[in-house]
Amino acid sequence: MNNKTELVTREETTPVQSRQIPVVAPEVDIYEDNDEILLNAELPGVAKEDVTVNVDNGKLTITGIRKMFAAGAAKWAEFGDVEYRRIFSVPQTIDVAKVNAELRDGVLRLHLPKSETAKPRQIEIKAA
Repeated sequence: MNNKTELVTREETTPVQSRQIPVVAPEVDIYEDNDEILLNAELPGVAKEDVTVNVDNGKLTITGIRKMFAAGAAKWAEFGDVEYRRIFSVPQTIDVAKVNAELRDGVLRLHLPKSETAKPRQIEIKAA
């Protein structure tokens, strides 16, 4: 009987640790009038180039990533990278081509104009 023992060399590696940043929902205020829906979202510390706004198939998606850069070893860290993400349903009456956004002082302001057909209008009554 021939017993053959295989030795398997296993390479020890350190697992790659990917640090996932926390995802939080930004606080928002939403206002509506006859012409538009105005959405204000708090995105403190997010640069303009790190914000994305998409309107697609009745869904409005806002994302923004705050990146913190620090030199030296942290002695205490409670304030770091974070991804802000929020999804809203929007009516089909929004004129997507005219949506505009501005970011100032950590507040994203989205103007979602209503299409002309969605705006209330007064009907003129004619005398018979």
